[in-house]
Amino acid sequence: ITCLVMYLFAEFDDAANLLAANPDATTISIDEPVEIPKNQHSRLQEPGREEDDELLGTDDSDKTELLAGQKKSAPFWTFEYYQTFFDVDTYQVLDRIKGSVFPVPGKNFVRLYIRSNPDLYGPFWICATLVFTIAVSGNLSNFFIHLGKPTYHYVPEFRKVSIAATTIYAYAWLVPLALWGFLMWRNSKVMNIVSYSFLEIVCVYGYSLFIYIPTAILWIIPQKVVRWVLVVFSLCLSGSVLVMTFWPAVRDDNRRIAVATVATILLLHALLAVGCLAYFFDAPELDIPAPIIPAHNGTTVITKSH
Repeated sequence: ITCLVMYLFAEFDDAANLLAANPDATTISIDEPVEIPKNQHSRLQEPGREEDDELLGTDDSDKTELLAGQKKSAPFWTFEYYQTFFDVDTYQVLDRIKGSVFPVPGKNFVRLYIRSNPDLYGPFWICATLVFTIAVSGNLSNFFIHLGKPTYHYVPEFRKVSIAATTIYAYAWLVPLALWGFLMWRNSKVMNIVSYSFLEIVCVYGYSLFIYIPTAILWIIPQKVVRWVLVVFSLCLSGSVLVMTFWPAVRDDNRRIAVATVATILLLHALLAVGCLAYFFDAPELDIPAPIIPAHNGTTVITKSH
């Protein structure tokens, strides 16, 4: 105790000597209120700004970027760099799939599920599963449509697998790449635009395609009305995930540009679903060759039927 008292008196003596040497020095009392900077005070006065930060996830973006930089510090040509993109467990993947199938109104999918740990594991296997589901279901649908016709022989169309793979993976990578570039460009024009990382956009698009897996299985039902109802239902679910994710990022931009961006996102998403349904499931009617009927005078009569 004696040592502590002597140490405190020594500190007070040093402070007194400093004040005596510089009497104009400014002192700060712990009882004085801390002055809020003007820019921070203006942000507090803006109504709804905190809600925007919460929706967009900008309040902890610095912390997230710091953690992401620490996590992915390995060089990009090493295996460890790409291993971090698949560092997720089953519960995280299932939680993100559930969030894409049952979107919460007013909630950002990136902030709720992706930003803490974006991955490529879920999008890769969702796209792979969707490719084989569409190809197999399309072959089965073609089989059921022409089942019972005497001249029809079922032949599996394996080329549908490669066509489906090219379509799905091109959409899941090229569209996010174009959207990421557009957001980066608009971010240089408008300071309020929030740009997601390319990995986050790929994550959103990959998980938004999960709803089409059970939809493609139900497309086997040979009823066009049922198929189109399933298309509209799937578009409403997956499209709402995309809208609630990217609309907060572009709504501070020019109104026409923001609306055109969201409309383009929905249009491309709808074209993917309608194109897969039209090509793989709505097979055209086959031109069935007519039987050859021999005539009594030695000639043959060929009747044409469709």
